[in-house]
Amino acid sequence: MSMQGLEPMSLDRVQIDDSFWGRRQTVNREVTLPAEYRHCQETGRIDAWKLDWDPGMPNPPHHFWDSDVAKWIEAVGYVLAAHPDEELKSRADEVIDMIAEAQQDDGYLNTHFTTVEPVCSFVCRQGGTGHTKEPDNRWTNLRDMHELYCAGHLMEAAVAYYEGTGDRQLLDVLCRYADHIDSVFGPGEGQKRGYPGHEEIELALVKLYRATGEGRYLDLAKFFIDERGRRPHYFDIEARRRGEGPRDYRFETYDYAQAHLPVGEQTTAEGHAVRAMYLYSGMADVAAETDDESLLAACERLWENVTKRRMYVTGGVGSSSHGERFTVDYDLPNDLAYAETCAAVGLVFWAHRMLQFDGDGKYADVMERALYNGVLSGVSLEGDKFFYANPLEAIPALHEARPDLFGRDAVSYTRQDWFSCACCPPNLARLIASLGKYVYSQDEDGESRSDYPKGIHVHLYVGGSGTFDVDGQEIVLSQKTRYPWEGEVVVTVQSEGEVRFPLALRIPGWSRGAALQINGRAVDVASRLEQGYVTIERLWKPGDQIVLDLPMPVERVEAHPAVGENCGCVAIQRGPLVYCLEEVDNGPNLHDIVLPADAELQTAFEEDLLGGVVAVEGEAKRRDAKRWGGTLYQPAPSELETVPFRAIPYYAWANRNPGEMLVWIQQG
Repeated sequence: MSMQGLEPMSLDRVQIDDSFWGRRQTVNREVTLPAEYRHCQETGRIDAWKLDWDPGMPNPPHHFWDSDVAKWIEAVGYVLAAHPDEELKSRADEVIDMIAEAQQDDGYLNTHFTTVEPVCSFVCRQGGTGHTKEPDNRWTNLRDMHELYCAGHLMEAAVAYYEGTGDRQLLDVLCRYADHIDSVFGPGEGQKRGYPGHEEIELALVKLYRATGEGRYLDLAKFFIDERGRRPHYFDIEARRRGEGPRDYRFETYDYAQAHLPVGEQTTAEGHAVRAMYLYSGMADVAAETDDESLLAACERLWENVTKRRMYVTGGVGSSSHGERFTVDYDLPNDLAYAETCAAVGLVFWAHRMLQFDGDGKYADVMERALYNGVLSGVSLEGDKFFYANPLEAIPALHEARPDLFGRDAVSYTRQDWFSCACCPPNLARLIASLGKYVYSQDEDGESRSDYPKGIHVHLYVGGSGTFDVDGQEIVLSQKTRYPWEGEVVVTVQSEGEVRFPLALRIPGWSRGAALQINGRAVDVASRLEQGYVTIERLWKPGDQIVLDLPMPVERVEAHPAVGENCGCVAIQRGPLVYCLEEVDNGPNLHDIVLPADAELQTAFEEDLLGGVVAVEGEAKRRDAKRWGGTLYQPAPSELETVPFRAIPYYAWANRNPGEMLVWIQQG
């Protein structure tokens, strides 16, 4: 029995027919996935599985390449679950065949360590330099290399492909690999007491356990989590075995890899943000499956730290490009914001897992914030260009002049076709393809760790339907909505007969004045609201209709006073969407724009703007730069003039002419 009281719906039971997300899933399927496959071909990531690389050949398989191909396969599995496509399946099957052929006799599976590392060892034994002299480098550098990380992504791909197609080939391959890893790692005699430098396999092993029922996989996930950060430090032990000094670690301290303390003692989010999100997701999974209250308590402490002190208004996390990491509380720079796309994706994973424990809407609020802002900004509207980092302000001239600060491939003002470290594009693809999993949950067993409302929970408002089993009767809930542009959601109950069950509808944290009707009769929301959900338990009849209205006024959002970057500034938010200014609409020098506190803000849906968005417009104040002539400084105060301004959803920036962008606006 899982400690989680809710169970997400599987993809085959959720259909998305939505003007917002449906379009993005279509682009993801028809543009993004083919583009990613092409890039994986062109860069050698797919052919690496042929294991035919030799010294003297260019482009040796990198130690994290396997994960990029794995995430592409995982996304394909999700797509095929809802949209059978023989051509796409055939393409994926060809890659899967190559992976199966690449598996070693003992189950080991890694292109880099099977082709590149043995050659490196041979060169070193002949007097070469730069590599360890061990004849077999498998599992000798868990800290820096990505064997377990790549294994985890392959496991996730195997489970997704099996669930989406019913094809067991890759699942069987990865079970063999998991069996091999289980024989290498653990507390037994002769086993390694190590754990990954880059977490991921922890949550993947739980997925593999749930798909196969093999308890050893869950035990191994728990071992990796429990062993992390214990003394003597395993990363020190393996470094000495390689002939290295532990203090030579390029990131200096093990908080970079969340290994500075045992996970149960960690209270602040530290280090590489993506690794942290994957670790916390794995911790939540293991806590759920093993009833580990202390592990869940650690997740809750870390959640409070991340969401109340270290998260951007866009749902981005990880503020520093140096180490792609968290820094300290309230350090949230805008122009240097790293906020890696993968980290926002990971935050969605973690939020969704935490939501299943007790149905608390605070987790769904963050999940939604990250989805609509920090995740979606990572891909162009056309679906073929990507952001690795997602800053909250951009000045192109400064980016060009200071690549030492921003980096050409990471913190940028234009999306890129691909990256040498290409983790973000396929991560986006797999999340968008699997969105249906995040819309609903159901509690069928009536047991939980707290007294939250039971029944069907609606977390996200997305057009389409979900199919549920309630006391042996099939129930279909259909949603019709223009969310996030409009706040009205119409939910219709479809069933063969009458059936009693509780229905919990999320009232987002940004929403005030929500109204609810059932078959035209008003329902008091305030009296039924608990943990962000309004619950209606009744005898539902076929055709019953619920109309939820979530008013979406434009709001000004302030940051905590300790966020020095944003003192005296506001961000514009409407519904789940954070807005920004772009130079193409407002001219240069966006920092000079001042939004009066009493300025009236208007909204209108513009069909021809950025694929159709609600823009926010009004009047602001700014100085006329022409009056300054050639001077750099003038006596204050300068005369301000009234100017129109337009703000667009943050996710849609950098889809037109390159230029400045700004989220936090001065308020006067």
